[in-house]
Amino acid sequence: MLSAVCHGLLFLSLMLSASAIEAAYPLCNCDIDMFWSAEGILQCQKVSDFLIAAAYFSIPLELLYFATCSDLFPFKWIVIQFGAFIVLCGLTHLLNVFTYEPHSFLLMLSLTISKLFTALVSFATAITLLTLIPQLLRVKVRENFLRLKARELDREVGMMKRQEEASWHVRMLTQEIRKSLDRHTILDTTLVELSKTLGLQNCAVWMPDEGKKVMNLIHEPRQRRSRDLYGQSIPIDDQDVAKVNESNGVMVLRQDSLLALASSGGNPEPGPIAAIRMPMLKVSNFKGGTPELVQASYAILVLVLPRDDSRIWSRHELEIIEVVADQVTVALSHAALLEESQLMRETLAEQNRALLLEKQNAMLASEARKSFQKMMSLGMRRPIHSILGLLSMMQHEKLSDEQRLIISTITKTSGVVSSLINDAMEISNISGERLTLEMRSFHLHCMIKEAASVARCLCDCKGFGFGFQIDNTVPDRVIGDEKRIFHVILHVVDKLLSGYDEGFLTFQVHCHRELQDGQDSWKSDFPGASVKFEIGIRSPQNGDSSESAPRAWAHYAEGYDLGLSFNMCKKVVQMMHGDIWVVPNFHGLPQSIKLLLQFQPQPLTPVSESGDSLGNHHTSSMPNFHGLRVLLVDDDDVNRAVTRKLLEKLGCKVTSVSSGFHCLNSLSAACTPFQLVILALHMPQMDGFEVATRIRKMRSRCWPSIVALTASAEENAWQRCLQAGMNGLIRKPVTLQAIGDELYRVLHNT
Repeated sequence: MLSAVCHGLLFLSLMLSASAIEAAYPLCNCDIDMFWSAEGILQCQKVSDFLIAAAYFSIPLELLYFATCSDLFPFKWIVIQFGAFIVLCGLTHLLNVFTYEPHSFLLMLSLTISKLFTALVSFATAITLLTLIPQLLRVKVRENFLRLKARELDREVGMMKRQEEASWHVRMLTQEIRKSLDRHTILDTTLVELSKTLGLQNCAVWMPDEGKKVMNLIHEPRQRRSRDLYGQSIPIDDQDVAKVNESNGVMVLRQDSLLALASSGGNPEPGPIAAIRMPMLKVSNFKGGTPELVQASYAILVLVLPRDDSRIWSRHELEIIEVVADQVTVALSHAALLEESQLMRETLAEQNRALLLEKQNAMLASEARKSFQKMMSLGMRRPIHSILGLLSMMQHEKLSDEQRLIISTITKTSGVVSSLINDAMEISNISGERLTLEMRSFHLHCMIKEAASVARCLCDCKGFGFGFQIDNTVPDRVIGDEKRIFHVILHVVDKLLSGYDEGFLTFQVHCHRELQDGQDSWKSDFPGASVKFEIGIRSPQNGDSSESAPRAWAHYAEGYDLGLSFNMCKKVVQMMHGDIWVVPNFHGLPQSIKLLLQFQPQPLTPVSESGDSLGNHHTSSMPNFHGLRVLLVDDDDVNRAVTRKLLEKLGCKVTSVSSGFHCLNSLSAACTPFQLVILALHMPQMDGFEVATRIRKMRSRCWPSIVALTASAEENAWQRCLQAGMNGLIRKPVTLQAIGDELYRVLHNT
């Protein structure tokens, strides 16, 4: 474009130079006598035309530069058209410069052509402006529209900045709320920060009381006296309170409402007031379902703006209040959860301390029980067992009738004492009702007479009279636990004697007939014979026995407190399908104790050499195991010595050791193998079960028979013995008859 314009201008200048050379214009007749001479006017026009031409030639160059450098201007072709119009006008003025001198026809022709083109371009430009002006007006309207949009955008950006600033304040408030775990600190922080962020005059928190009848003012940032703060309350059924509790968002209150006036901080003319509810959730709200299924309790947050006509609640401020209320609700629920968790943690810690104390007490009680059992075993059970073993040997000696009676009585009472010791050591089993009965055949008449003999001795010692009667219809040969029945009878006798200072003790035994009297209405479906034992106290004058009774009976609504031992006896009797009860006199004091027991009669069968009806070996003389090599293993020196004497009484050759290691060494080093090993189960370092297992693992052509020796009454003892490879079991106290019968059975079976 620039090159074309330059070429055009060069062509026109050449044409003008040629015209000036070829011809000259004749001077016009302009001689007028005035201030300006004709020559001066012509020179001035000449200079003016030249300057106009120079200006016209420079303007298109500037427009052309603008059009090429600007990409935003939409009308570039208009610039080209205006440039051509201006160039032609400048060319016309330039040619006029040469007409003031004598000039040629070619110059006039060029001027004429230039004016013709200038006229055409001017006319085209005028027509173009008619169509261009509406477009230019539209550009102006669009510019104004964009200016308005830019102004609105600036306003929205400013609002966004203010919202971002408010959101930053909300985040800071949320962080401050979450820093604390105390509900009072959370509420105080919320009110103070909200007042700073929103420029509030006052804000307050209302919370329902326990009865949910009134709303109490509990927090506000204004400095009030505590009595003024906690004295503020409004009914919970107030119209505005009900509306706020039912609304899900922020509610703007009337300035004359009761809630608004009470929350204005004493200002009679508060500004706009808004309120929102805050659910108060607890851990208990989530039990049995979600919180929506539980009747919710709401606190109310009230916010008061300063008194200003231009200040109202904006939508953005209401949104901030909703967000802050939600954050406060979460924080308060979290604080309540932590408080309840802390309370539960403290409760669990207290329970843990109580459990640890109970555990420590239980361990001390267990240690005391073990110590008691150890002392009972060492101080009482082992001596009694030794005495019973020696008495069993004496019973097979040649004795007079009186000596035999004394030995038999001592044996019977020693057996009762042994049973009592075993019960005391196994008291946990009794409490758990796991007591086992030793059911076997015995002579009931003999047992009753022996119990009567002991009762007579007790009465003589305490100065009581004694009467005894047994019905001939009472069966003699029965099956039951002889030792425990004997123990129960003696305990009943002792209880009655300890309750009175003097009197006469009666002991009657007869067969029980159902519904014999009003008090004997007890009935059982147990098949067998029912035997009733009646043991009572009568005064010497056969009258009122209450005068001789000391204060030994404690009466309760359930009856008489006869002590723990009587309750244990009652459990034993009930295990034997029987019953025991107290019969009072007309003064309400215990006069007699009745014992009803069920027995299964044992038919009379001839006793053979092989054994009686129960399978036990009984003969007129004890079996003789002459030459039987026996290895006795027991850690107790006294029991080991007594058991050794019993075995030697039976004709055995006994080697005794005190531990399991010595037993294994004796078996390995013996030239002549032992035929029988009697092994105590409970020994230190290595118990009897481990010793028996090692014996069975020894490589030998003939293993000895193993018989266990124990004082325990555990039910699974025999099963454990069988698993360890033992052949028999003897329970202490070891008597001559018991050890002979068990050795006879083991040797015949193996």
